[in-house]
Amino acid sequence: MAWQPSSDQLQQFTHLQELLREWNGKVNLTRLVEGEDYWISQIFDSLWPLKPWLSKGEGGPLKVIDVGTGGGFPGLAMAIALPQAQLTLVDSVGRKVQAVQAMAEALGIADRVQLRCERAEKTGRDPHCRRQFHLAVARAVAAAPVVAEYLVPLLSADGTALLYRGQWSDDDQRQLQRAAALLNTTTETIQVQELPGQRGLRHVIPLRPKGACPKQYPRAVGVPAKLPLA
Repeated sequence: MAWQPSSDQLQQFTHLQELLREWNGKVNLTRLVEGEDYWISQIFDSLWPLKPWLSKGEGGPLKVIDVGTGGGFPGLAMAIALPQAQLTLVDSVGRKVQAVQAMAEALGIADRVQLRCERAEKTGRDPHCRRQFHLAVARAVAAAPVVAEYLVPLLSADGTALLYRGQWSDDDQRQLQRAAALLNTTTETIQVQELPGQRGLRHVIPLRPKGACPKQYPRAVGVPAKLPLA
């Protein structure tokens, strides 16, 4: 990755692992908590697409939103790795949101991490969120056209959406391109990464807006998943 965490950041990552162990006993957050499951499949897999932002060092303020954060990934890992960033983490499951909020407080990053317990469609229509973020991400949430409809309305004019995917095919790409055209955005060069420890192939597809996202998107709660744009 051409990046190494500072000693403080490494301590925070280790503390986050301990917090996940604790909270997993109360709320089913994730099975990826121990050993390489945590360090590769959670931390590394959350951060490898961020090379351009990690290489900038401190830089200026960065507004980031993680849609469907679940147990806090990639959002909490990003908050630790990008100390200049303000993070908004969105999930519709109240118990998970409460757990992630408590972990952010225990890590000492709650001043930079805001939690929203709601559906992504609602977030995309909130004027406090729409067109406000430099970086919008989603990992293991839904099919790519659905995720695009969640993320693109949140992007500032110069923002980037990162769609974390496992396998990726030509048909997946065609479907996403059709959705991207409706959202007034364009797909950029796909990033590919073989995870260490033979943990599998990962893809990240960046989207960049060509102009304002049409006002009708995102559609009403539940519609993007039932009737994907592609």
